[in-house]
Amino acid sequence: MSPSPALSEPFYCGCETEPEPGALLSVDGALRRALALAVPVTETERLPLDRAHGLVLAEAVRADVSLPLFDNSAMDGYAVRLADFSGDGPWRLRLAGRVAAGDAGDMPVPAGATLRIFTGAAIPPGCDAVVIQELTRQEGETIEIRRRPEPGENIRRAGEDLAFGSELLPAGRRLGPRAAALLASAGCGDVAVKRRVRIAYFSTGSELRSPGTVLAPGQIWNANRYHLAGVLDLPWIETIDMGSVPDRPDLLQQTLEQASRQADMVVTTGGVSVGDEDHMPAVLRAAGGEIHVMKVAIKPGKPLVIGRIGAARYLGLPGNPVSAFVIWHVIGMRIAQALAGIVETDPPRILVRAGFERPRRSGRCEFLPARLGSHDGHGTRTVEIATSEVSHRVALLAQADGLLLIPSETDRIQRGDMLEFLPFSDG
Repeated sequence: MSPSPALSEPFYCGCETEPEPGALLSVDGALRRALALAVPVTETERLPLDRAHGLVLAEAVRADVSLPLFDNSAMDGYAVRLADFSGDGPWRLRLAGRVAAGDAGDMPVPAGATLRIFTGAAIPPGCDAVVIQELTRQEGETIEIRRRPEPGENIRRAGEDLAFGSELLPAGRRLGPRAAALLASAGCGDVAVKRRVRIAYFSTGSELRSPGTVLAPGQIWNANRYHLAGVLDLPWIETIDMGSVPDRPDLLQQTLEQASRQADMVVTTGGVSVGDEDHMPAVLRAAGGEIHVMKVAIKPGKPLVIGRIGAARYLGLPGNPVSAFVIWHVIGMRIAQALAGIVETDPPRILVRAGFERPRRSGRCEFLPARLGSHDGHGTRTVEIATSEVSHRVALLAQADGLLLIPSETDRIQRGDMLEFLPFSDG
């Protein structure tokens, strides 16, 4: 059974039409405007490899050596010379010694002899094949070989994995475990990395209280602050937690201005709609900021603000926890990655098959928390949703495996329809 196919194209929802004045902006359009604002940080530093985990490479890294460094054995067995395999087998060779990984590997092999060799050991001079031990039989100091080896059999040649001067990793690559292992294997002891992106965040709302406190009537616990603290807890991000701010325009403006002076990006939750207590658009303008995006054709999360204030980029997320999560997952993280100069920022996607039927109103691109089901006969995963009303239901988000993308023009989902799915990476 083959796995569900992954999608490699740049992530857009497919709603390419620019809106009429006053209409909702497509997710594609919002992304383009947001990424146009995101100029990558330029400051760099050079760090030892063991201190650079998770950071972003500031320049491409090239190989100063070829890999492997020398011809070596790919298996445990016996290093042989093909010239000793004349006539018909089996052949019997005298055991003349052994060579293990880390040995110099300069021991010559006399005619009619062999050396016991182990995986990773250097190929002795004059030897041109390695016979795996399963094809041999030892009788005292004699090794019987029952099959004639091929030239180069079980030998990893110097430089076959990596050529001198070739690019190991491009600029903009996050230095994860696999990348670090590659650099270490090539002898790279330090790297040039970009400084961490500074992101300040705060919640807005007079009703918000910290978890663990007793609530008065009309108050709620602040989920968004903990969501942002979690998604921003990345090696390439430096966070500035500005706490929670009540719905007072003077305090909101003061906090916003302070955050913008300290950070490359400011993220807020709540107060971005059109109600009397939704102050953030007016506060942003009063602080000298600019608004580039408002009211996107996305569900959940239509009310949001993308703009800038001073040298900082601004993202105003909705107050509903699921809406805030979706907007950060689809748009916010892309802005942060662009500021960091990270390449390959498209979120992973797979094709899935709908395990449900549902009518819907077209016009907005929808991202539904969903759970993956079993594979069908073609190896494609099925997907299920609990309900279509999700903007306030944090429990559904916590139980989901990812977000199911419903294109804006879709007015009905039939069981078996193929859809795109954005899996969560935090388990």
